[in-house]
Amino acid sequence: MNENLTARVGLSQEFACSYLPNRREQLLVILDPTYYCSEKFESLLAVGFRRSGNQIYRPHCPVCSACNSVRVLAQEFMPSKSQKRKLNKAKTQFTVTYSTSERAGYYPLYSKYITMRHQDGSMYPPQPEQFQSFLFCSWLEITFIELWHQDTLVGVAVTDCMDNAISAIYTFFDPDFEHYSLGSIMILEQLKFAKAQNKQFVYLGYQIDECTKMKYKTQFLPAQKQLNDEWVAI
Repeated sequence: MNENLTARVGLSQEFACSYLPNRREQLLVILDPTYYCSEKFESLLAVGFRRSGNQIYRPHCPVCSACNSVRVLAQEFMPSKSQKRKLNKAKTQFTVTYSTSERAGYYPLYSKYITMRHQDGSMYPPQPEQFQSFLFCSWLEITFIELWHQDTLVGVAVTDCMDNAISAIYTFFDPDFEHYSLGSIMILEQLKFAKAQNKQFVYLGYQIDECTKMKYKTQFLPAQKQLNDEWVAI
């Protein structure tokens, strides 16, 4: 942990890794309540931590270091030709809105997404309590970036907002529209939002090179990956 951050931490029990088979996962958890605020959380993001619900954590696995934080340089980002095509295609079908509070339609959309796309994951079957405890936070401002098809909500990107950065917590969308590459579209919208708000970084969570599902995170450039507590260009 960075020498400038002197927070009290705890170590979780080991449990099965959610991403790599036959691996065990362990988490370093922030116990110091003074770090549960926007300013100090942003400092923790810079040393590889992340939020799940109200809890701040980072992987601290005994024999594995596959998880590496990734952040995109928001002010320098320019969409690739492929990303521009996706945006142009989406522009004809969807509109984007922003909210700082939950809408009634969020959980039904989340439930459909988990049920149709992630039956093999730890979040299946979806439950309202799990949805609330995973995505929402009592001590940090959250922006919900919404994608609408006419009057129907089809995508939500749960986005943490700090002074100099945003953090992409989770995106869920209607699988009936997945041919529009909504996962990528929502990251592009988060980057657009960050640039408009003059934020320096968009944190995309952890990149695991061995996990195929994670490779999309390196498609948004320029970006940096944290290796051995140093940020290096991807």
